[in-house]
Amino acid sequence: MGGLAAATPAAVRAQTPLPGAPGPEPVTRELQQALAAATGRFQALDPAGVLAHVSEQYRNGPFTKRSLREHLQAMFALYDAVRARIRMDEVRLIDGAAWIYSTGEISGRLRGLGVWTSTVEWEREPDVARREHGVWRLVGPGP
Repeated sequence: MGGLAAATPAAVRAQTPLPGAPGPEPVTRELQQALAAATGRFQALDPAGVLAHVSEQYRNGPFTKRSLREHLQAMFALYDAVRARIRMDEVRLIDGAAWIYSTGEISGRLRGLGVWTSTVEWEREPDVARREHGVWRLVGPGP
């Protein structure tokens, strides 16, 4: 069976035109640099460094920046090493916000066991970032 009946939700999203205008190369490059810096801080097990890239207005359902801090601290207590592999698939600009569609995986090595486990994977999921005081910061997921 072919067509939409066999398509995954990610495949359907990939076929649907995205809102907004394509992100210009300088903006995309700035966002890639911000992502690389945040990923580096994450892999260094540095919650404060990660949170420097997150807006005080961050919301993801019931999660706020404060609950994200608690989540990172719990994760870093559970894992002695973490890895984030994130690819920016597309950037769209809507009302001054950057909608970043990405694909990635986060994994961690369980403390004391040395076993790597995948904690989360996603494909072409949107996150929204805004410029705050000249710096791109994550404000939450797209709808």
